[in-house]
Amino acid sequence: MKRNAAPQKSFFTFTLCFCLSVFSCSLQARLLIVDHTCADITLIPQSAIEQAKSTFHIAYGHTSHGSQLTTGMDGLSTFADNGGLGLSLPDNIFAWNNGGKGGTLDLRDYAMPGDVGYYPQWVQTTRDYLDNPANADVNVIIWSWCGQVTDKYATGTLESEYLTPMTQLEADYPHVNFVYMTGHVDIWADADNKAANGMIRDFCTDNNKILYDFEDIERYDPDGTYFEYVSDNCDYYDGPGGACIGNWATEWQDAHNEGTDWYDCSSAHSQPLNANQKAYAAWWLWAGLAGWNSAPGNPASDTAGTDSGSAGSGSEASPGSGGGGSGCFVSNLL
Repeated sequence: MKRNAAPQKSFFTFTLCFCLSVFSCSLQARLLIVDHTCADITLIPQSAIEQAKSTFHIAYGHTSHGSQLTTGMDGLSTFADNGGLGLSLPDNIFAWNNGGKGGTLDLRDYAMPGDVGYYPQWVQTTRDYLDNPANADVNVIIWSWCGQVTDKYATGTLESEYLTPMTQLEADYPHVNFVYMTGHVDIWADADNKAANGMIRDFCTDNNKILYDFEDIERYDPDGTYFEYVSDNCDYYDGPGGACIGNWATEWQDAHNEGTDWYDCSSAHSQPLNANQKAYAAWWLWAGLAGWNSAPGNPASDTAGTDSGSAGSGSEASPGSGGGGSGCFVSNLL
């Protein structure tokens, strides 16, 4: 299979977007899955953006792949200010910096060295950071992977070196929202990569966690076309480790207008469009955590359901691949 448009799925099954407020001061069962269906920045209202900026103090640990979120967020601010995607919002609404100076989002980039693939360093680093009185206001912790997620699955350590420590951190720091993340795609270890990310996705869904689905976002272009066999630079292939057919990101960029439909920005190991999508989803994450209600029946969520009608994995996608079908799902499941 070269590529296929992901089939229509039941709106209520795959894009259940009912949302109750998530308060950073209390630990409660909640489910927030942010994936490719959450990459329409035009649906997030100004009030939700402002609420996120006034609520959160975010510490982000990552290496090169994880920088796609923040370099995408850098470019988004200028893109939005210039009316990209028809956005008409106050200037600098998507601006961010370390400390939230000037009314921006407080996002402390590279707050913790390394990435979540380095165990046990990442766990101790998180504890040291949160135990430092200077960081007492931090209420969101987010770590990204580099390429280690596949190896951890293959060696049987993904649970003991990632899922279990994350759960313990949640218990030990109940005032903090811990964001789980899938790893980037890996065409050269396709089966294990899909299984590893599927394991994280299933764990988050089954245990009411917060997940930023990095992998899922890399398998879809903005039109919802699903690519089963892809590399982290957005090349797509005719099979695992097979022949390269094209690049979904550059093809989409070439067919659309820069500055209007997408924006140029740094995107480590990848293409600007990939970082664009990562930035849009990141803001959906912040807004969702802050309590934005994108429930069915709201105009925004009705539109989201239309735009993301191809949500979910393609009919030929292997189990555990990107496009887990969860959609932009926020729920309180006490």
